Amino acid sequence: MKNSSRLAIGVVAAVAGYIASFVLLSLVDFGNRADPITSGLLGLFVYSPMGAIAGAVLANWLIGSAGKHTSNGSIASNSLKSLGIVALLCITGIGLYIAYAYATATPWLNRNGATPLLVFEVRFPAGVKVPTSAQGITIELQTDLNTMPGEVNPAAFYRDGDQGIIAGEVELAFRTSHRQLAVTIEGQPSRIYPIDLSARAPHTPEFGTWRRLADGSEIRYRAKWPGKT
Repeated sequence: MKNSSRLAIGVVAAVAGYIASFVLLSLVDFGNRADPITSGLLGLFVYSPMGAIAGAVLANWLIGSAGKHTSNGSIASNSLKSLGIVALLCITGIGLYIAYAYATATPWLNRNGATPLLVFEVRFPAGVKVPTSAQGITIELQTDLNTMPGEVNPAAFYRDGDQGIIAGEVELAFRTSHRQLAVTIEGQPSRIYPIDLSARAPHTPEFGTWRRLADGSEIRYRAKWPGKT
């Protein structure tokens, strides 16, 4: 029998030994009932691997017994090679799972802390009626992952000459570079402002430059992270 075939049979036998050992331990209710987690980990990482070793050695011994001029050293060598292949396959599988889990995980912007904010000001052209309270103003952050309602802060409203300016904030929940802010004043068309922040939206202490829409309104903004001003 070719060496590659022996290795393949050894790999199959090692996997079968692992599975059979784990199933047998489960059926006989092996371990400490008061601590099933520890018992399960011992089964997965100690006793079942012993079954895999036994399976690989037994398969290679049977193959060696059926052949000629097969030494104990050859049996041990093939068994180790089979177990090495199984270990490599396991490591590869774990690596692929980690990569998949990372790629599909929810891309929270600040996973282990409070949610950062987009702080903004919108300056309207002269002659546009701007409310002096939050009533009639709707703010919505739109991304490729979610939509998030925002809030205005009437105490921060002010005028720049004959132009009214509103201020507010909205949570930046997710890590994405596709963001836009919809500002709607009752009785007026909705205004959509592109938000040109990187996906990680680093904290900035000062507003950026004013960015103008075709209708003459402008927005400026910054990302504000928890614990920073």
